[in-house]
Amino acid sequence: MYTKDQERNLIEKTKELLKLSVKDIKSKQQAKDIIEKLREVIRYHDWRYYVLSNPVISDYEYDRLFHLLKDLESKYPEFITPDSPTQRVASELTKEFPQVRHLTPMLSLDNSYNEDDLREFDRRIRELTGLKTVEYSVEPKFDGAGIALVYENDILVRGSTRGDGIVGEDITPNIKTIKTIPLSARFSDYGIRTIEIRGEVLMRKDLFKKLNEERLEEGLTPFANPRNAAAGSLRLQNPKEVAKRKLEAFVYQITYAVDSQNNNLLGTRIKTHYQAIEILHDLGFKTPFKEIKICRGIDEVIDYCREWESKRDAYPYEIDGMVIKVNDLSLHNILGFTSHHPRWAIAFKFKARQATTKILDVVFQVGRTGAVTPVAKLEPVEIGGVVVSSVSLINEDFIREKDIRIGDLVLVERAGDVIPYVVKVVKEARTGNEKPIEFPRNCPSCGSPLVKPPGEAVWRCININCPAQVVERIAYYASKDAMDIRGLGKSIVKRFYELGFLRKIPDIYRLPYDKIKHLEGWGEKSVENLKKAIEESKRRPIYRLITGLSIRYVGKVTAKKLAENIRCVEDLKDWSIENLERIPDIGYVVAHSIYEFFHNEENLKTIYELKELGVQTCKEEEKKKDIFHGKRFVFTGTLHCCSREVAQEIVEYLGGHASNSISRKTDYLVVGENPGSKLQKAQRLGVKTIGEGEFINMIKDYIPEELKEKINIEETEGKPDMPLFRGS
Repeated sequence: MYTKDQERNLIEKTKELLKLSVKDIKSKQQAKDIIEKLREVIRYHDWRYYVLSNPVISDYEYDRLFHLLKDLESKYPEFITPDSPTQRVASELTKEFPQVRHLTPMLSLDNSYNEDDLREFDRRIRELTGLKTVEYSVEPKFDGAGIALVYENDILVRGSTRGDGIVGEDITPNIKTIKTIPLSARFSDYGIRTIEIRGEVLMRKDLFKKLNEERLEEGLTPFANPRNAAAGSLRLQNPKEVAKRKLEAFVYQITYAVDSQNNNLLGTRIKTHYQAIEILHDLGFKTPFKEIKICRGIDEVIDYCREWESKRDAYPYEIDGMVIKVNDLSLHNILGFTSHHPRWAIAFKFKARQATTKILDVVFQVGRTGAVTPVAKLEPVEIGGVVVSSVSLINEDFIREKDIRIGDLVLVERAGDVIPYVVKVVKEARTGNEKPIEFPRNCPSCGSPLVKPPGEAVWRCININCPAQVVERIAYYASKDAMDIRGLGKSIVKRFYELGFLRKIPDIYRLPYDKIKHLEGWGEKSVENLKKAIEESKRRPIYRLITGLSIRYVGKVTAKKLAENIRCVEDLKDWSIENLERIPDIGYVVAHSIYEFFHNEENLKTIYELKELGVQTCKEEEKKKDIFHGKRFVFTGTLHCCSREVAQEIVEYLGGHASNSISRKTDYLVVGENPGSKLQKAQRLGVKTIGEGEFINMIKDYIPEELKEKINIEETEGKPDMPLFRGS
């Protein structure tokens, strides 16, 4: 979509714009010019982030650009345009979705499940076209929610659901929240005035997993699979809620394209399906361009389908097969359609991810917030290459709705890394010996009466000293998402609890190491490693501590938002619900939960106790931020810790200047593996050269939080610099 020169130019524009604020804008004309530049660079950075998954600026810098644009448009509303990045999320609720007719029917695809089906498809194509060998395009079949997009005069004017294939629902406000869908695209460069594009809205597997974990925590029924999550999200009435779901859209077909004289361009100016995808890819859409393969003949098609079936789990999106299309668009008119599907395309479906098995028993587990979850023990069954022996039954309502009983034959689905899910009960297989599932009214761990708060579907144990909850809370505090204490996993926590070493979170910092080293499986070295990991956890950023406190509805994302607005964790005891609600994305339910937590004396006692034990509960002062003030850095060669762009960003965050060229003003040349000519020039000019290891030692204590996930210190920390640099 962008040439190297264009990208270089846009990055330079970005740097200039990051220096500006609203008060720097002195005239209406200047505001208009800056607004246009901001839109241009924000579209570029959206493309880098959402389509390429390879950003070149930090989230913080992106937010600064976006807020500057928003502030300028607020001050000069006459310059707002429909395709501005600020117009993606509508402010009002969608009360209903009007019905709209598609420009061309959205038909289903014929399915094939084996090689014989594909060969029969190929035979029919060759028979109808008279060709000996047919050229096919083959691409992944995304398992999401189908959409149709209409652009007129380069502007997105409509986004709709599939509906019945003829008429769908107009969900344009929700479609606009999906950042992989451009609000405008230069179709006019290809002579196109009106175009209809087909695509699929998806949710990445890792984000789907996180969404379901959050829903379970809130007592909501999780989505069965990413497809259901995407489809359900698209029909939410509040576009702001849709935006939070981080949906993506792949577009995979142009179904209608006419010029200003209404001439059909498919099969004439746009001659192949591959060319159509190439156009969409070049215009900045997320497409299967890299995944498409043009195959000569059905044997190549079959080989490519088998290749993808073997690697489907490694793909970040859920796919359930491959789509095979005749590549030559002029042949589509010859081949035509049935009332159900096009004759020029077929879907090759992968092996099913569902299986039937028997429920042998049901046990009840207590989570860290007291939620009691029923878990079905299954007759082990292989689903998608993994043996499944248990499955969550979510809550009592889920069991009642599906009428699940012990002894039932059930259909279980597992998609990729997603947790197994009971799709349905095979009631036709019942013998009469099945037993209803009795939900306990007392906690299976401590025996306390369970309560079901009004409006919730989950039964909870509210005994804060419940052993199961204590173990779960301590284990979560030590987990990777929270305080990241390596070597203190759930099984170790449970063992230490049973031995009386751990009774509450602060006990982590009072562990009796002299006793632990005598336990089976422990020794001097393993105890020292645990002790070191626990000591290191005391210096974690405060958002990790907030995460680790197990505040209901507060995960890592919300914890970060809270941390941005406070200096010390204990300050939250002085916040009202109204003040908490002013933080973006924190609504009343979450605010109320936070308020209740910080107005509980036992919880405050825990925080003060952690503070006394040396845990950092306040932000570190940022006095070290300018350690590179006035220093110029240049990088050469390959770095192992991170990309060169991230290294440059850290230098600039710490007050230095990162350049791409060596001069006498350069203070440091950081040399990675296989350095280029900059090394020789630096040596000629007497510029100090350092290796990656020394650079890491300079920055490791000052890396900004937003960049920590982009740098891997372990790759270089503690390693000597390459021999080339010894003594330099």
